Amino acid sequence: MARRPVRPSRFGLSRWGPSRLSALSRHHDGAESTLETLRWERSLSAGRRWAAWGAVCGALVALPLFAPAAWLAAWVDRATAGHLLLAEARGSLWNGSAVAVLGGGTGSREARALPGRLRWTLRPTLAGAMPALTLALEHGCCLNGRPTMTLQPGLGTLTVRVAPQPSGLGQWPAGWLSGIGTPWNTLQLGGVLRAATPGLTLQSAQGRWRIDGSIALDVLDTASRVSTLERLGSYRLELGADEGADGTAALRLTTLDGALQLSGSGTLGPGGLRFRGEASAAGPDAAALANLLNIIGRRDGARSVIAIG
Repeated sequence: MARRPVRPSRFGLSRWGPSRLSALSRHHDGAESTLETLRWERSLSAGRRWAAWGAVCGALVALPLFAPAAWLAAWVDRATAGHLLLAEARGSLWNGSAVAVLGGGTGSREARALPGRLRWTLRPTLAGAMPALTLALEHGCCLNGRPTMTLQPGLGTLTVRVAPQPSGLGQWPAGWLSGIGTPWNTLQLGGVLRAATPGLTLQSAQGRWRIDGSIALDVLDTASRVSTLERLGSYRLELGADEGADGTAALRLTTLDGALQLSGSGTLGPGGLRFRGEASAAGPDAAALANLLNIIGRRDGARSVIAIG
């Protein structure tokens, strides 16, 4: 009996010729290659994302480290409404210098610069357990040593602590005040401004300032171009904490010596500056001071009434 020929199993390889096997191999290799390409592209895309995030984080870290001194100058300009300017700022936010200028405020053309350059260093520190910044100042013409202050920003607040300086903070030419404008540019004062403090803390919250401690500003050996007297006298303006709960600071003006007598008191608080005082002269110098008394305030007989706010 003749045997039937054995057919190749339907699951065997005998039905696949060399060409079909080769095609299958190529298809398999192509699929593997496609998967590898996708994996590589995904890896490349992830690498690019991480590189971008790294660049952003690096920029955020480096930006304050290399911030220019002009940033501090802009902040001082805004904080003082253009009355104190740091002109020709050089260096960085952390270690820079500028020319200190008194101005008449935003939009004013009045300005008066101090000689030399004001230099500063700014360093991170801790005030208690809170982060803060320590600012140290140097100015050959005007500051004693290196006065320091601590700046502690908070949520909507800023606290400034001025360290005590046994020899005083410094001294400035009284003529620097003419940069503020009227009436100082008319008076053209001569003499020296000297500031000292046993410690002072200023705190700003919601645009209002509170004061703790005190500071005294002496105006020594004052002269003016509107008076024929060579010397008017010496005076002291004191700013200190008031007993009120609204953060109001007390002002007091007294005469140390001289032909021109000045006195007065006032407050500096949320409502602004309020001051009431008077100027007078007696004896042989009264005639020489008449024109000056007319400029200082409103004449009331032999005295001149000063009212601000």
